[in-house]
This record gives sequence, structure tokens and C-alpha cells, in this order.
Amino acid sequence: MFDPKQLLDQVLGGGRGPGAAASDGGVMGRVGELARQNPMLAGGIAGGLAGLLLGRGFGGGLIKYGGMAVIGGLAYKAWRDYQDAQSSGEAPAGGENDADLVLPPPDSPFVPTPQSQARLAETLIVAMIAAAKADGHIDAEERGRIYQRLEEGGLQPEEVAFLQRELTEPVDVDRIVAGARTKEEAVEVYAASLMAIRNDTPQERDYLAGLAGRLQLEPDLVTAIEKTVESVSGR
Repeated sequence: MFDPKQLLDQVLGGGRGPGAAASDGGVMGRVGELARQNPMLAGGIAGGLAGLLLGRGFGGGLIKYGGMAVIGGLAYKAWRDYQDAQSSGEAPAGGENDADLVLPPPDSPFVPTPQSQARLAETLIVAMIAAAKADGHIDAEERGRIYQRLEEGGLQPEEVAFLQRELTEPVDVDRIVAGARTKEEAVEVYAASLMAIRNDTPQERDYLAGLAGRLQLEPDLVTAIEKTVESVSGR
């Protein structure tokens, strides 16, 4: 049985243990390097899991954090910006760079309990993959290439099997929404989904709009999340 939190850390570059740093950017960094050496491959998966496997220009300063900490920190900052905007009546602010990432305090709802950690991590991974598949451009050949890169990326067999299964199965928004059991977790799910794609196609925008609605996120809160993710993505 694999540890979803460890897998999330690997995908986002946080290493194999609590507080571990990954100088190569984790699986995403290793797979990205392979793709950079083979532009044809990069183009082949750009329509699907490029956001998840190649990264979207997220600041190198985020690599020192675990994957769940990064998503929780972004969600926490977006939530604070949203609340500040609600109080002031102004539009939600966005940070300027990854240095603006503020990790939530230990007692924050954005820090999962030990009991909920694995469940939430799996939900976040599934949400990222679903978002990356939103434009529907991953065919069988492209999946095969992605599988090969996953196996070369240093993952354990059970982790590869999990990702392969999620790549193959249809997107299940009901499952993702059910996995977000609190408002804070809903914010994290939407932030993670944004991190996996560029959000520059009609299909991706439609998917995100539908997801935000299903998660019952207010429009201004969605704006705050989007601005926060943009602030660290270099988009």
C-alpha cells in the first residue's frame, strides 16, 4: 500500500520524507528533463499531463516544501486574501512571487490531521490528474509514453500502478468533490487543479468553472485562488 502523501511530495518535488528537499524537483523535475531532451515527447503530452509531469514554471523556492504543504500554503494564502477582500470591499490581492507563500500555522484547518492526511493527498492527486485530462488530448500512445516516463522517474511500482489507473479511468468529479469534506479542503482541491494545467483552453476553463461550482466556491474566492497560483507559476 503506497503513501499518497509521499507520492504527492514526489510529484511536486518535496522529496521522500518530512521536510526533505529535492534538488532535482522530484519526479516532475526528472520527467521534465527527459522531455526537454526530447521536444517531440514534450509536444505529445502537452495537451494532457504536461502540467502534472513537466511543471508549469512554479518557483524553485517551493521545491523545499512537501507537496501537501505547498498546496495548503497556497490555499491558506488565497483564503486570507479572500477574507481580507471581503472585509475591505476590494478585489482579492495576489502575491508577486513564490516568496509570498505563507505556510499555515499548525492549528489551521489548512493543515490536515494525521487521520485525514492520506485521504486528502489522494484526493489532491486525483484532482490534478483530472484537471490535466480536461482537454481530452491524451490518447493510448501518449499514455504509453507517460507510463514509461513515470517508471523512469523513480516511483515505486504501486505508485506507478495508481497513476496509470487514474490516467486511464474517466474523470470522476463526484469522487473529487466527495473527497473535499470541508471548505478548506475544497479550496485546496481547486488550487491543486489549477497547478496541473495552464488554463488556456476552452475545455480547461469549462472544467474548472464546473469544478468550482460543484465545490461551492464563491466567485471572489475562485479569483483569489487563481491569483495566488498565478503568482507562483510564472504564467
